Amino acid sequence: MELKIENLEVTLQKNKILNRVSLTVKSGELISLLGASGCGKSTMLKGIAGLLDIEKGRICLDGKEIHNMAPEKRGTVIVFQDLRLFPHMTVEKNIAFPMELKKVPKARQKEIIKKLLEDVQLPGFEKRKIKEMSGGQMQRVALARALACEPSILLLDEPFSGLDEKLRLEMGALVRKLQKERKITTILVTHDKKEALQMSDRIALMSNGHILQYASPTEIFQHPENRQVAAYFGKANYIEGTVQKEQFDSDYISCEAKGYADGKYELLVRPFDVKVIAEGSAVEIRKMTYLGETVDLYLRDEKQTFYAQDISARIHAAGLMEGAKAGIEFAPESICLFPEEKE
Repeated sequence: MELKIENLEVTLQKNKILNRVSLTVKSGELISLLGASGCGKSTMLKGIAGLLDIEKGRICLDGKEIHNMAPEKRGTVIVFQDLRLFPHMTVEKNIAFPMELKKVPKARQKEIIKKLLEDVQLPGFEKRKIKEMSGGQMQRVALARALACEPSILLLDEPFSGLDEKLRLEMGALVRKLQKERKITTILVTHDKKEALQMSDRIALMSNGHILQYASPTEIFQHPENRQVAAYFGKANYIEGTVQKEQFDSDYISCEAKGYADGKYELLVRPFDVKVIAEGSAVEIRKMTYLGETVDLYLRDEKQTFYAQDISARIHAAGLMEGAKAGIEFAPESICLFPEEKE
């Protein structure tokens, strides 16, 4: 089902948390609300679920207004970070809870629970107590319980933040698989950019109650609309230059700038698009940080500092080390120019 949010406003304790936010989630799409704490992403999720009142705006599901409906009438299901499972109940009874409210026959409940536990990779766990389970297993039970509700919209409020990186990746992949199979329209709230890039069809990056950019993972990473968006996805280099007749020229790189008007710009170059080579002495390697498979390099010439990221084995084989002189090449995968900002 398609979810449409129009000009949503929410004020809590005299603070404007959401300020005229609009967003459309296509049927069967998984989108992420990404941003730092306090940006309004969880507030938007709770507004969609009906867990807090909205001041202004509309929330529509397949064209039908739902913002004035009671939470249980909306067809939304929300999974919180703390999961809110019943610790004194078995796995089976936890998953059955929403079906009991709908008066689903017991025999049918057992069929559904068996299938859901297979889907979340916990076959045979019906009689297990929640308090006997690991964090990752409890996450899977919470997901199964949410799916038992057969939601029109699945809302995930940072459900993986308490897990280690390996489990987060596993749970993200599992949720994405089940979401695609069932074609459930899903909204994930997260502050983890890797999680958003891994799981989403589109990402809405939020700040101070506004959406800064809403685009596919590739688009938002390679073509951020401004430096604030670019900065959220990690370190970046900015090379000053000029565009004339759709050609960008600078002291470091020249490239085609199709569609850009003449003027002064800054070219965005991500660290892994900076190649450090043994031949040459254009920069000094000021610092190297070993990260296992990769290494971060901080480089300096007479004008500015550059950040590079490369394969550790290649840097080692080239004999590059801190304090050494090196050459530098820029090869951005895509061209992204911002009108020049003076700090």
